[in-house]
Amino acid sequence: MNYPGRIAIIGGGTWATALAKIVLTQETHINWYMRRPEQIEDFIKVGHNPSYLSNVPFNLSRISFFSDINEVVNNSDTLIFAVPSPFLKTHLEKLKTPISDKFIISAIKGIIPPENLLVTDFLTKEYGVPSDNIAIVAGPCHAEEIALERLTYPTIACTDLAKASAVARIFTNRFVKASTSVDVSGIELAAVLKNVYAIAAGICHGLKYGDNFQAVLVSNAVQEMERFMEVVSPIKRRIFESAYIGDLLVTAYSSFSRNRTFGSMIGKGYSVKAAQIEMEMVAEGYYGTKCIMEMNADYCINIPIVETVYRILYEKVPARIEIKRLREEILK
Repeated sequence: MNYPGRIAIIGGGTWATALAKIVLTQETHINWYMRRPEQIEDFIKVGHNPSYLSNVPFNLSRISFFSDINEVVNNSDTLIFAVPSPFLKTHLEKLKTPISDKFIISAIKGIIPPENLLVTDFLTKEYGVPSDNIAIVAGPCHAEEIALERLTYPTIACTDLAKASAVARIFTNRFVKASTSVDVSGIELAAVLKNVYAIAAGICHGLKYGDNFQAVLVSNAVQEMERFMEVVSPIKRRIFESAYIGDLLVTAYSSFSRNRTFGSMIGKGYSVKAAQIEMEMVAEGYYGTKCIMEMNADYCINIPIVETVYRILYEKVPARIEIKRLREEILK
């Protein structure tokens, strides 16, 4: 394996665009796969992503674009996946080229349905990628702030710490400071859960609960997150590190958080479908809620906030009723 070698971004959305901006501060050239050829054509015409983070200009001479996933894989050594988790299978449906000899970096903060596998487990099980050849990018790192070159602190996790450190160098520049970890599963789980809790925070915001209540909700969410990870991925970790609680805080409170925005719309009375249509972006927490609930059928962990969000989104229980029950019976 030529590592890291030629690097490819897989995805054409906001997060993929932010990652391309970061990587190009360290690498002279990248490959970039976008599923729709017309998006590539428009990108080349205007010199930036026409649909996402359009304020970020790119030097097109440093990018090779591909709309054929097999072609980009054949021409790359390291693949950075930055597509919504529910659609990863769709992107890989046309893949005929093996990726078991590639180094994979997952920037996907979600679970693969319906198997409810973490992305790293899915890539190992379905595509034969060795676990020590997969890294993840997580932590508090909103794409919009990366576009503005505001200080950002991602965590790179890999079971091979030396490889995590090598990836961290690619993801470090004057405004991005990457750290490393070996807690791949725990950080992946935290990245899924924080989206669900951000939806809960958004729902409460839409219902006009104040900052005091939000603080109680988030502090309970931290405890719930820790309980879940301790059972599902039982290793020693410090929950207060940025990859866990930091990502939760920024996703629950930031105006850039699409999961908080989605939740706020639900709290204001939007239906799930209406909120999804108006946002025009994927709120990963919607899918993550169902996946976590299905996973928990095997574990029976006490996760009342996730259960509350599930009943609101999937059982269509009025948000006002569910949040009232949550605050009266559970939050403390």
